[in-house]
Amino acid sequence: MNGRRITGVVLCLPALLVGLILLLAACSAFSQPPSQSETPRLGGTDWQLVKFQGSDDMTLTPDDKTKYTIAFAEDGRLSVRVDCNRGLGTWKSSGPNQIQFGQLALTRAMCPPGSLHDQIVKHWGFVRSYILKDGHLFLSLMADGGIYEFEPIADARS
Repeated sequence: MNGRRITGVVLCLPALLVGLILLLAACSAFSQPPSQSETPRLGGTDWQLVKFQGSDDMTLTPDDKTKYTIAFAEDGRLSVRVDCNRGLGTWKSSGPNQIQFGQLALTRAMCPPGSLHDQIVKHWGFVRSYILKDGHLFLSLMADGGIYEFEPIADARS
């Protein structure tokens, strides 16, 4: 081999490395998770239940949406109405679209037949993620257990 060819290859390697570094930097920019400012915030929002969609395709809808509500406070507290009972609890989000509820302190009235009260209380601790899509809040249970769909409460903060 002559020295020229080796020199030509050696001179191309830095340009190749720079190109590879730029390509990797561009790819990593597209794979970054959204920043906190891009992640929708739940604090200060109020919702009412539209339906529950189970993983077995069972759909449950409330007889009255206003009897099933969640109000998220900015400080990690929340208030709920679960049919004939009202309660307070906590919530936290450790990352984009992640959510976890603390225990609920609920009143203990016996709700009428057909109430979704018992199911919601049973599922409460298993909610793990959320999505805001088309103005609705979707709360997903762990292990594909089902999804609760909520809509905003009109004029909730007025």
